[in-house]
Amino acid sequence: MTPHKLRAADLVARRLHEAGCRFAFGMPGGEVLTLVDALEAAGIRFLLAKHENAAGFMAEGVWQRTGAPGILVATVGPGVVNGVNVIANAEQDRVPLIVLTGCVDETETLTYTHQILDHQQVLRPVTKASFRLTAEGADVIADKAVAIATESRAGPVHIDVPISVADQVVVPPLLRRRPPASPVAPAPGHDLERARGWLAEAQRPVMIVGLDALADDAGDAIEAFCETFSVPFLTTYKAKGIVSEEHALCLGAAGLSPKADALLLPFVQRADLILCAGYDPIEMRSGWREVWDPAAVHVIDVAAVPNRHYVHQAGLNFVAHTGKSLEAIGAGVAPQATWRGGEVEALKAALAEAFPRDEAWGPAAVIDTCRRVLPKETVATCDTGAHRILLAQMWETYAPRTLLQSTGLCTMGCALPLALGAQLAEPERPVVAFTGDGGLLMVAGELSTAAELGSRVIVVVFVDASLALIELKQRQRQLGNAGVDFARHDFAALARAFGGVGHTVTSRDELETALDDALNAETFTVIAAVIERGSYDGRI
Repeated sequence: MTPHKLRAADLVARRLHEAGCRFAFGMPGGEVLTLVDALEAAGIRFLLAKHENAAGFMAEGVWQRTGAPGILVATVGPGVVNGVNVIANAEQDRVPLIVLTGCVDETETLTYTHQILDHQQVLRPVTKASFRLTAEGADVIADKAVAIATESRAGPVHIDVPISVADQVVVPPLLRRRPPASPVAPAPGHDLERARGWLAEAQRPVMIVGLDALADDAGDAIEAFCETFSVPFLTTYKAKGIVSEEHALCLGAAGLSPKADALLLPFVQRADLILCAGYDPIEMRSGWREVWDPAAVHVIDVAAVPNRHYVHQAGLNFVAHTGKSLEAIGAGVAPQATWRGGEVEALKAALAEAFPRDEAWGPAAVIDTCRRVLPKETVATCDTGAHRILLAQMWETYAPRTLLQSTGLCTMGCALPLALGAQLAEPERPVVAFTGDGGLLMVAGELSTAAELGSRVIVVVFVDASLALIELKQRQRQLGNAGVDFARHDFAALARAFGGVGHTVTSRDELETALDDALNAETFTVIAAVIERGSYDGRI
């Protein structure tokens, strides 16, 4: 095939390679074989997962560590439907995921029904855009997909590829590339002057940092602003580590743990200035709806898009880049002391007391031991469940995108594939996946993927033979136990069966030894941490 005559699938693959993509994940079927071939020819390695949902999370894991859009490949019908959860997760967690699906040619569908469904109709509600590939428009569609997936609040974009179109040889037209948009700062004027005035007179300011700030790479600007104006800050869970949580002004993360929110919300409600810095409330629970009155307190909202969520309102709204906005608001404003009654120090002490690290054994002991033993640069992933609520509070994070989880959709089964993708992107960096036993059972087949990839990921399983968070909610509502318990399984043996290393631990010493061994292992390791039922009671 000459450079002047390429298949339509080649044009798509080359544009994705140009965007920095080097890996694609999925399960092939006959309808996507040309796509897979084109990806490989373009220098994008196609990796077989055991389920499309896990494949999408692997793609996200790569994106989180490289910044290049993730690629999910799904074949016609059941392959596409299997991927709906992770595509919806990408939409809610602002993940730029390119979803490539194979479909039967339109004429064929007029007299053929086997496995036929309208992929675009299925995926439109959970994607930013959906395209049906044409041969002559393949490069334009690919460029649009990359641009839409990565712009503003990122998200998934779908390209449905008919079989004959993928194979069609075309002479590519002039390649069109949309340049990246420059960061936008608040325009000079009345609103900016009001924001500066509010900052100048604030005695009790607080900042809430979210996903938009992460996308804006605004960590340095946030740290400089908070230090200059003595502003304590808290983050959503995805934004953890945008400024190191060792920082004296860091109040940790909010929006998931009722125990933490019981301390953080009153502090926020005492503030006289609330700065929402890239705060996308899609991660937050219902307790964070309208927790301040913008008529009674000064609120400045800096976001990537206008407020359509109505979770909160503000006195000033800037649709602009987080870092550039903070620089503009702070320009010319004289710093002053804030929270002069020691409130910040008292809150940090209360949070530390609420999540003690000194238990002999249990989920908090598991988290504390892992954080002490594993290197600071470790990337951690966390599945949904009771353990996540505790870990998201206790796991200190020192850099952005080093604690990966599903926060908008809160889907189970994400920790292992996220970890596999993250370590594939950075093979030398330690990666640990924290999962409940229920979550690991959902994706146990991906342990074989770990072996096939030669991954050295460490999987820490909280083993209590229960969907602990749901079981706790049942008891809290005085409902009978139903549908939340299952058998205890030998996860260490399961790891060995798939070619990995397995440990079962019941103490801090055993866990520490297992972690040391895992850091030096040549393959993946599963550490089954056996804890008592009800171990999360009173802790989250």
